[in-house]
This record gives sequence, structure tokens and C-alpha cells, in this order.
Amino acid sequence: MPFNTYNGVFAEEKKLGQKIEVDCEMTYPIEAKVRTDNLEETVSYADVYDTIAQFVAHHNYNLIESLANNLLHEILRTYPMLDEVRLRIRKYSVPIAGIFDNIEIEVQGANDHE
Repeated sequence: MPFNTYNGVFAEEKKLGQKIEVDCEMTYPIEAKVRTDNLEETVSYADVYDTIAQFVAHHNYNLIESLANNLLHEILRTYPMLDEVRLRIRKYSVPIAGIFDNIEIEVQGANDHE
């Protein structure tokens, strides 16, 4: 999912913004939980997209690690039926010397269903 954000340490990033991409993998036992072809038995991808889009639009951090960790906790809190969530966030146009396409970080977490 691509988004334009204003996350970053450098003034240019906060002023001009940059593109990020978010990958979200969700673990949910559909084999056991989805029985009747009813959306109420699963997690709406549209709702998860909206949660991510709203969070990214309204939260700016110096570090994409902070964005990733806080977004991870928001998804786990909002969708407690999920077993696990893994996020990968790629940031483009990073104002540092070097030749690369992007930088990427990954975080993962789980809901405690005990």
C-alpha cells in the first residue's frame, strides 16, 4: 500500500514528504473460523486498509521504526481476533548519500488469546 508521509529526521522529509509502502500480513485461522461465507467471520481487508491509511495520515515520527511499532500496536488493538501481524515499511527518497532504491524495516507482533 503506497502512501505519502512526512516521517523522518531531516527537515526536507518533514517539509516535502516522501513515499512509503506498507505491506501487512495478517494471521487468522480461516480454516476454523470462516464457515458461512459471511464477512462477520473474518477480518475485512478494506477496514484494515482504512486503519492503516488513517494512522499513516495522522501520525508523523522521526523514525520509521516508531511508525512501524505504533502502527503494529494499532492494528493488533483494533483487530483482536488476529493471531499475528507482520508489517514491512519501505521508505523511498531518503536524503542520504548512497545508491539504493529504498530502506525497509519489518516488525511483527501477536495478540494474546489466552
